[in-house]
Amino acid sequence: MTPREGAGIPPAAADNWDAHWLTYGSSAAFNPAQAFRRDLILRLIGQAPDASRLLDIGSGQGDLALALRGRLPRAQILGLELSEAGIRIASAKVPGARFLQCDLLQSVNPPSEFHRWANVAVCSEVLEHVDDPVALLRNSRVFLAPGCRVVVTVPGGPMSAFDRHIGHRRHYSPHALRDLLQEAGFRPDFAAGAGFPFFNLYRLAVILRGARLVERAQAQSVDRLAPSEKLILRTFQRLLRWTSAKGEWGWQIVASAHENAG
Repeated sequence: MTPREGAGIPPAAADNWDAHWLTYGSSAAFNPAQAFRRDLILRLIGQAPDASRLLDIGSGQGDLALALRGRLPRAQILGLELSEAGIRIASAKVPGARFLQCDLLQSVNPPSEFHRWANVAVCSEVLEHVDDPVALLRNSRVFLAPGCRVVVTVPGGPMSAFDRHIGHRRHYSPHALRDLLQEAGFRPDFAAGAGFPFFNLYRLAVILRGARLVERAQAQSVDRLAPSEKLILRTFQRLLRWTSAKGEWGWQIVASAHENAG
């Protein structure tokens, strides 16, 4: 089916991830929500008994892989990414990691060295972009060792104009994410809504910006933001350090699960 604008399905351009990373790559690194998510993920990974082989599912331009390298410098890191531009940027950003270009919406036959390889995996802000998130998670399991811990983040709360512009199909609740993980064959440990209240306030600010945010993101890099805009982003970065990591009301949805395969 061809995606149709106005039918709840984003236009094909929204799924052009080569163009996405070339257009928004610099501004994404300054996003306070990204820093908040990375902190959540790193805390959860720190609770894993073994994090020597890390898999980043939908590794994008490598920001999360870079954070993982900083926290766990001796770990091996593998990123899976659809976009050639994302692979190129990530490889330059995290030279000690490996990145493979693959479409996880299709059945995958990984190199033998990576079959059942990872003992910790992360899938952060990916599932909302695809029509069949269950298939993506199921197809990623061939990379996961038995008992692998899987950390997943997805957006919750209302969609902004920018979310729709970059191809969000849906936003999640903790219950919906738990159900999705179970359907994909994982054993959920927990699913929660993190970030109340300041993450929600940040998201409301993004929603209120509406189409203006899309125009600014396309026209300017983060280096050309107005001083007042930079101050607002830095303020939210500080405030988000004081938000709840787990709860019911936060609009950053996070879950932990385990791979069941024997």
